[in-house]
Amino acid sequence: MTTFDEREKGFEKKFALDQDLKFRAEARRNKLLAEWAAAKLGIMGAALQDYVRSVVKADLEQKGDEDVFRKLHNDFAIAGVKVSDAEIRSTMQEMLAKAVSDIEAAGKA
Repeated sequence: MTTFDEREKGFEKKFALDQDLKFRAEARRNKLLAEWAAAKLGIMGAALQDYVRSVVKADLEQKGDEDVFRKLHNDFAIAGVKVSDAEIRSTMQEMLAKAVSDIEAAGKA
């Protein structure tokens, strides 16, 4: 095996690990985001898990984060809960950073 082949395999492995981290971080972010939204919407108990699943499922509708944003925006609007678009987007970023941090910390443990 040449040095080039070894480097290529290394890049492929890193890409796969990065994609796995991205997937896990976004899934964790969606869970945290759903819990945050549920608290604002007054959703508790068994309904909380149903709501978390609905937010996770919303993320599968299209590529990117707009499907999750749209779901939360619509849920707040329907419930009459005033949350600005900027606050939703900011919280999405905060929850993603927390999710990445949690995953990295779990990997070091």
